[in-house]
Amino acid sequence: MSAFDLSPAASRRALAPLGLSGGDDDIRERHATVVWCLLTEPGDSVARRIIAGSGAAAGLEAVLGGGLVSEVTPRELAEGCRRWLPRLSAEAVDVAVRTAASRGVQLVTRSDAEWPEPLDDLGDHAPLCLWVRGDAAALRRVDPSVAIVGARAATGYGEHVAMELTADLAGTGVAVVSGGAYGIDGAAHRATLAAGGLTVALLAGGADRAYPAGHTQLIDDISRRGVVASEVPCGSAPTKWRFLQRNRLIAALAGATVVVEAGWRSGSLNTAGHAAALSRPLGAVPGPITSAASAGTLRLIREYGAECITGAEDVREMLGLTSAAQPPAVVGGYTDDTTRVLDALSSRAWRGVGEIARRAGMAPDAVTAGLGVLALTGQAECGPRGWRRAPGGR
Repeated sequence: MSAFDLSPAASRRALAPLGLSGGDDDIRERHATVVWCLLTEPGDSVARRIIAGSGAAAGLEAVLGGGLVSEVTPRELAEGCRRWLPRLSAEAVDVAVRTAASRGVQLVTRSDAEWPEPLDDLGDHAPLCLWVRGDAAALRRVDPSVAIVGARAATGYGEHVAMELTADLAGTGVAVVSGGAYGIDGAAHRATLAAGGLTVALLAGGADRAYPAGHTQLIDDISRRGVVASEVPCGSAPTKWRFLQRNRLIAALAGATVVVEAGWRSGSLNTAGHAAALSRPLGAVPGPITSAASAGTLRLIREYGAECITGAEDVREMLGLTSAAQPPAVVGGYTDDTTRVLDALSSRAWRGVGEIARRAGMAPDAVTAGLGVLALTGQAECGPRGWRRAPGGR
């Protein structure tokens, strides 16, 4: 096999499109990390142990040079090489890096201040790096945070609960983590953005493109106001394995996981399993016993000890946000608050947030969160002069 050039000069050339700076050792480590990222599938514990013990560059050079690697057994190394080496390609590295640069995607490694330390709780299965579109520094601000996940084929009940629950939490400073999918994920992201909160979308494919394609606008909105991230390089396609592995990142990044709606064999139960394995608090929203879409959440409550979630206060309790520790809370239940905001709106006159807050007797941040939910449910609309009741809104 021909040698793969990891010299400082070659590494600087390879990463030049990303505009990275640093010393020779740092640049070599980043270059080698990108190579490892292309060679491995998410969660490869053998590669992770080699990198943790030897470093990305030295470990890669040992593997490519046929040397001994003390962190793994000879059998593990041999099997790993059979998986990795067919993918070795300087051209693939160049394509991934140039694609990332063209889409404004940033490489974040453990040596960066933006690295979210909760991911390290995954141990040997932690990601090698993250490819981030949006405000990478926000990854260190996802505390407190909750993962809101659930069925893609969500019911109206599930999406309504996800929106109200998420908007309430986001309106009181809780970051929301999800997977960018249709159904519950999409409802959670939209409600968070509408409430002016921070949301993180962790994708199973490359961060350079939305999946599903129908969420292109949503993913773009999240990247402008929050974070879109993936552990696989730009250009990578989402696969069933990558979806399952992506779920461990959702569970690890968030302080707690709440499953809003899930069928008996839903992939959301996989996320719940990762949360339980990490000893993260786990909650589930109950639903009708006749609904197949709630069979999984009822199973989590009955068989796996998930907390029964009936409102945002239940989630805040899971996160340990007592009255002394949590951000300024919305007064009362969120449904009552949305009613108060709706009562303060006019169907004819446009009103600003300050005026609405005065009429409702509420704090402006709570009003903003309520307006977000009302906009999502079609009961309010925003214009250049403020807010009003939507004509014909429910």
